Amino acid sequence: MNIIERTINDVTVLDLEGNLALNDNARFRKHVTGAIDAGARKLIVNLERVKYMDSSGLGELISCYTALQRLNGHVKLLHLSNRLQYLLAITKLDSVFETFDSESAAVSSFAPCTERIEEAAH
Repeated sequence: MNIIERTINDVTVLDLEGNLALNDNARFRKHVTGAIDAGARKLIVNLERVKYMDSSGLGELISCYTALQRLNGHVKLLHLSNRLQYLLAITKLDSVFETFDSESAAVSSFAPCTERIEEAAH
């Protein structure tokens, strides 16, 4: 698995490429832990180039979600394939994770409601 970390304003974006599965999870976990330790509280996981995810990969996303929740942070998912959307639906995790098809929408979703209202007015 390859992971590219980017920052947009105060939002950390992790672009994943490869599989989020049992043999690949340690790298993802280490990267997320490093980002959180560095102060990331707004995290987007871009799954556009994830070819396969198993139940352990879902577990890693849940661990990431839990770790950030404890710190009043948030994680959001970007560019889920139909298969990944289905996995979230059958596991009921679609009610836990906010998902987006647009990076700009995902980034702006972190803004307080008043900021979003002001942006819409312009």
